[in-house]
Amino acid sequence: MDLGLQGKIALVAAASQGLGRAVAEELAQEGASLILCARNEHRLNIACDEIRERTGTHVIPVAGDLGIYADVERIVNEGLARFGQIDILVTNTGGPPAGTFENLSRESWDTAVSSLLTSVLDLTRLVLPGMKERRWGRILNITSISVKQPVENLMLSNSVRAAVTGFARTLANEVAEQGITVNNILPGYTLTERVDQLARSGAEKEGIDSAEIKARWEAQIPMKRLGTPEEFAALAAFLVSERASYITASSIAVDGGWIRSLY
Repeated sequence: MDLGLQGKIALVAAASQGLGRAVAEELAQEGASLILCARNEHRLNIACDEIRERTGTHVIPVAGDLGIYADVERIVNEGLARFGQIDILVTNTGGPPAGTFENLSRESWDTAVSSLLTSVLDLTRLVLPGMKERRWGRILNITSISVKQPVENLMLSNSVRAAVTGFARTLANEVAEQGITVNNILPGYTLTERVDQLARSGAEKEGIDSAEIKARWEAQIPMKRLGTPEEFAALAAFLVSERASYITASSIAVDGGWIRSLY
């Protein structure tokens, strides 16, 4: 299937590893040029070099912290200076610390809101005018299964990512007539560094091995296994493609059936 991404310009956030890296790889294979950002400049440069070598696509790295507006602005401006436009925005950030309400400080909440919500607002605000002018754009937010079914001990993620969902659903209506789609993609338990970290955190709390935590998660998933970043990236690439032009205002899970609700 030709997704119609040849020649499109995509900005993918937190793309040095994990889900962001997988999405960047998939878009590159479909012919999109990439602006990739992450906080760790060394790891980001390695990711860009490897994607460039494997796919031959144009990739530029821009290191920065999405929780700092000046960095967000610089990332977008460097992408525009290099390519002239941004057609696709994939928002993504590392997950916040695990914890219950009583164990989380006010500072933890402020950091989570800045990273998970404000960064999405800032990135969208900066790329949206160009999309509206061209009457074509794709905004895809990587959130979490926790927005549909809260995950125990993930108070920050459960709360703040839900705000991103509300924002995206409202924005989708505002820009649909201009050829811009806004969707959310919800990763379940996937084989990434983030899931490894959560497994270790849970294991330390209970005094058990992290493999036991992962086994519990697998038991909760109808497919009885964790997902792969590549499986997640396949849907992400479709949702930002020309083929998905009539899909907007949706929150779609890639979770092996973990979410128990009907919608």
